[in-house]
Amino acid sequence: MDLTPEQKRFVYTLGFCGLVSAADNWFVSPALPAIANALGVAASVATIVLTAYLVPYGLLQPVCGTLGDRFGRLRVLHVIVAGLALGTFLCAVAPTLPLLVAARVVTGCFAAGIIAVSQALVGDVVGPERRGAAVGILMGITFTGQGLSSGLGGIITDLMSWRAAFACFGVLAVVALALLLRLPETGEKDAHDEKDAPPAPAPTGSFFSRAARIFFGGHRAVYLVACSTGLVFLGVYGFMGTFLAERCGLGSTQAGLIMMLYGVMCLVGGTVSGRIGAARGPRGVIYVGEASGLVAIAALLAVSVTGSWAPALLAAGALGFGYILTQPTLVSLSMDADPAQTGLCTGLIGLGVFAGGGVGSALGGQLVAAGGYPMLWAAAAALLAVQLVAGGRALAALERAR
Repeated sequence: MDLTPEQKRFVYTLGFCGLVSAADNWFVSPALPAIANALGVAASVATIVLTAYLVPYGLLQPVCGTLGDRFGRLRVLHVIVAGLALGTFLCAVAPTLPLLVAARVVTGCFAAGIIAVSQALVGDVVGPERRGAAVGILMGITFTGQGLSSGLGGIITDLMSWRAAFACFGVLAVVALALLLRLPETGEKDAHDEKDAPPAPAPTGSFFSRAARIFFGGHRAVYLVACSTGLVFLGVYGFMGTFLAERCGLGSTQAGLIMMLYGVMCLVGGTVSGRIGAARGPRGVIYVGEASGLVAIAALLAVSVTGSWAPALLAAGALGFGYILTQPTLVSLSMDADPAQTGLCTGLIGLGVFAGGGVGSALGGQLVAAGGYPMLWAAAAALLAVQLVAGGRALAALERAR
């Protein structure tokens, strides 16, 4: 069933907000060598800039999702997108690495709810029958920004500076806020406008007890797979820019252009995920995504062995395609964990994915220091293989219990 023009307006606007939040983090990857040189630190030390954004970005998603459930999703989005713009401009003027890290933490705190709250709002607007496809489009647009920002951020960094790159993405955040303010406050009302339906019971217990019941309840397999997805997919992506610079001698622009394929394939994956789901079901979509991730890691191992950047094209594309099939499908499955708290449900997926990505960046730095990039790629492949087998069995058991 096609989306109506009003529904498309919500999906595309919210997708652009998500695009800006993803771009705001991931353009930093190809710019890390320039940031490290300017601030007088090693490139491996500068990766803390990625972790500083991803960890609060993941940890606070359930909080922002709950605030959206309580105070209205559009109102919460207005506040957090404004905070994203402010935090990004602060990054542009940070004079030292500690202050840049602090500014990234602030930015990550504000940006935390953009994806979780947008996903829940899209679910409200389109209804459960079109939810999976709509969330796939939303996330395809969002993570197109992740890939395209790598190229754009690298170009701006080379032509001007990494500070100018931060300033440009701050301007994009202001544009996102302006578009968001033009959305009518009708999406949530329309979604719940069922006159004959009884009101949903109010959630009981503290925030932490409700979150724990959802995370470790009947849908725990969904959330555990989300954690390993962030650890592998986002952790691997975060190191690609520095890896291509060190192993292949590429500059920020060259590495960023290769990594743009991630965003292109995110957009492609978002548009076809609904069709794959119709043919194979949600678990089949996740299987295809994880298999694509293994292809990406194999290509990165080929780069390590040969020193050629050509396999990195396949790596970037396969990584984006795999991620965008896996993460939105987990989001759609999570909304059934507690339909009365969909913001919290989707926020917990964000917690697993993005906190996992932050942990992956931190652990990845230690693996690179200990054994180089081949050790990092081998560890990621092993973890993804375990996820494919063990996670697949757990999701299969969940499907049988539904």
